[in-house]
Amino acid sequence: MSTRQRYGEDYGEIDQLAVQTIRTLCIDAIEQANSGHPGLPMGAAPMAYALWSRILRASAAHPKWPNRDRFILSAGHGSMLLYTLLHLSGYDVSLDDLKAFRQFGSKTPGHPEYGHVPGVETTTGPLGQGLANGVGMAMAERYLAARYNRKGYDVVDHFTYVLVGDGDLMEGVAAEAASLAGHLKLEKLIVLYDSNRISLDGATDMSFTEDVASRFKAYGWHVLRVTDGNDANAITWALQSAKEDASAPTFIEVRTEIGFGSPNKAGKSAAHGAPLGAEETRLTKQAYGWAYEEPFTVPQSVADHFAGINRRKAEDVTAWTEMFSAYKVDYPELAQEFERALAGQLPEDFAVGLPSFAVEDGPLATRQASGKVIQALAKRVSYLMGGSADLASSNETSIRESPPFQAEQPDGRNLWFGVREHAMGAVLNGMSVHGGLRVYGGTFLVFSDYLRPAIRMSALMQQPVVYVFTHDSIGVGEDGPTHQPVEHVASLRTIPHLAVARPADGNETAAAWRCAIQAAKSPTALILTRQKLPVLPGTQENAAEGVSKGAYVLADPPAGQPIQGILLATGSEVSLVYQAHLALAKEGIGTRVVSMPCWEWFSQQPKAYQESVLPPAINVRLAVEMGVSFGWERYVGDAGKVLGIDRFGASGPAEQLLPFFGFTVENVVEELRGLLESVQVASEV
Repeated sequence: MSTRQRYGEDYGEIDQLAVQTIRTLCIDAIEQANSGHPGLPMGAAPMAYALWSRILRASAAHPKWPNRDRFILSAGHGSMLLYTLLHLSGYDVSLDDLKAFRQFGSKTPGHPEYGHVPGVETTTGPLGQGLANGVGMAMAERYLAARYNRKGYDVVDHFTYVLVGDGDLMEGVAAEAASLAGHLKLEKLIVLYDSNRISLDGATDMSFTEDVASRFKAYGWHVLRVTDGNDANAITWALQSAKEDASAPTFIEVRTEIGFGSPNKAGKSAAHGAPLGAEETRLTKQAYGWAYEEPFTVPQSVADHFAGINRRKAEDVTAWTEMFSAYKVDYPELAQEFERALAGQLPEDFAVGLPSFAVEDGPLATRQASGKVIQALAKRVSYLMGGSADLASSNETSIRESPPFQAEQPDGRNLWFGVREHAMGAVLNGMSVHGGLRVYGGTFLVFSDYLRPAIRMSALMQQPVVYVFTHDSIGVGEDGPTHQPVEHVASLRTIPHLAVARPADGNETAAAWRCAIQAAKSPTALILTRQKLPVLPGTQENAAEGVSKGAYVLADPPAGQPIQGILLATGSEVSLVYQAHLALAKEGIGTRVVSMPCWEWFSQQPKAYQESVLPPAINVRLAVEMGVSFGWERYVGDAGKVLGIDRFGASGPAEQLLPFFGFTVENVVEELRGLLESVQVASEV
């Protein structure tokens, strides 16, 4: 069967002119900005046009249509290609926006940014993560379809398309995610590989000579190849063939030439990351047969052509909307739940059944408390999904009443990521930006380094992903310094918009989870213990409000005893300072215990509240945390001190390590006494 028979008319003169328009707009914008990456848009324009003109189901008139196909430019440095497609397709990207490419405050930043302009489905640029986001989007589509579709009502039925480059496929995160996608047989995931064999420093054969197609076949993907990247008919055939294969994700290798059409830079690394220059731009347009002298020209015939395409795409939305209206009549409860999930809203009763812990219920590890919270939330929030990087039994992240999410079990809510931490984080981001799900993922805190780039992207995109990090300190004992995360909490706290919550007991854990799942525009890292902790007096009554404010007063001196010093702590160390507080009270030394689970939330409180917890007049302050002391100086001040660990840990039983590093009641008492004596001496001098 010929291409013409399958798809109607072959690509003709108007299509060729449209491709050249895409190329020249990209060249002009990069030239005007004197910055950018022209090579990828020039080489990949035909495949992008084929996808957007004949295959992609998405409408500029309805950019948030739930059943739209998703397109991800994983090779985000080629961002002008995406901005040009959005402009021509009628999205809110004007010609003036293209002219402002890479300028401060423009809609067209150097790399695509989620939420910055309609049509950009995820933030890309850090190579490989876009592919992993695409895996997450395809997983979200798979689950939501299983959950909400009914006979005659395919309300969730769309594809995810990802355009990747050589650099994407060199990154480890891409390998992790592609392996997972193959295992899950995500048949609605289609990857276009811009195989131009050039990277920033030169030809890829200096470092990248593997058989990429064979690698993806080994992952379990359907693999196709187009030998001529300018053959839009062949690319369209490959895309349609991929859509018709219902057994696996599809990888389409398209052999292209970077900087296609440039007489002196095509096929060379010089076309990768720098403007062509005025003379080379002139020569390139001449090679294209481009008849227009003015930059940023969109021929009227091309504008009309895209307008027709856009009208046809709007018809898809109309048909779906009519179907969904009937669905709401036949399945009102499911429809209501679906709309609520897409809006990111929680059921009104989501907190019903959240566990509460009495003092006599302890001791309990906060990872165990977290597991109990997950069970309660999962009963009320059907669109809560999560899992772990092969540590679910240890992280306590499994939803007990649900099967695992697998190719043959698409309605399962337990995600088995395998030992793929970076992919886990990036996949969760993709699921989150897709919409319709609240997601979480777990591993040991020390391994948060493996997924830090994805955590950063969660924060940058303001996605409410929940990261469950257990085994949070030297309390893991015999595993030794390789598994003892002394610097990780401080490091995570430096990421803007990431809430790092380290609860002190079961009640604080439930409160932290409640804050995390209610968050609309920020991710949360829950820092949890392996070792069991007592349930502290007062948390059952006060943790819900106190944790939401980031810090609160857990204990004050007995009536009539003034506050001489403040003991601040997080996590397992709160019970330690609470015991020191009781010991000091017996000596007649009054102290306040402040549990400070989340600096980020505390910083958002009014100054009056902050000063009510940490009165400026009380400058004797001791912060206690089993990690590096970095950052605590803002709370203890010049007269205070931090009892931390500014070195790596050691291997040995926890009951030996804690005294060695000074985390005993006796040492906390001694340190507080020392601070009081220092202040007294200073005042006498």
